[in-house]
Amino acid sequence: MNKTINQILFFFLLTMLIGCSISDESNVESGSAAKSYNLNDKKSYFNGKLVKKGICINYVIQVNDINFPQELIENKWTDESSNILYKNVFTLENVCDFPENIDEGYSFKFKIGNNPKKYCAVCKAYTPVPAKHIKILIIDN
Repeated sequence: MNKTINQILFFFLLTMLIGCSISDESNVESGSAAKSYNLNDKKSYFNGKLVKKGICINYVIQVNDINFPQELIENKWTDESSNILYKNVFTLENVCDFPENIDEGYSFKFKIGNNPKKYCAVCKAYTPVPAKHIKILIIDN
């Protein structure tokens, strides 16, 4: 019986590994977020909230500042899996650098842009997320 359980666990783990890839964020450039912002200016700090912590680090962040560059976010986005309408959201692009202690519903300060510091395995399971992606750096959580 232990042999059967071990075989099941082996195939499960193998399947999970096949569905994962290593995220190399150093080769990814934010589409609309590639614009230059003064990252040392405290006016460039924004308030965000993790509104969806989806499978495979598919995170959706809501911006709670009216002065945030509107071209970088989805003004309205409906999650097709839950039919929840979100306002002023984007998908987190640099998932490997996002602090693990920030849970869904938590608020934090961030700035646009980031030089990735970490690499991590990211699976490819589908979760609905907004089309706009941004790299961010967490300032305070």
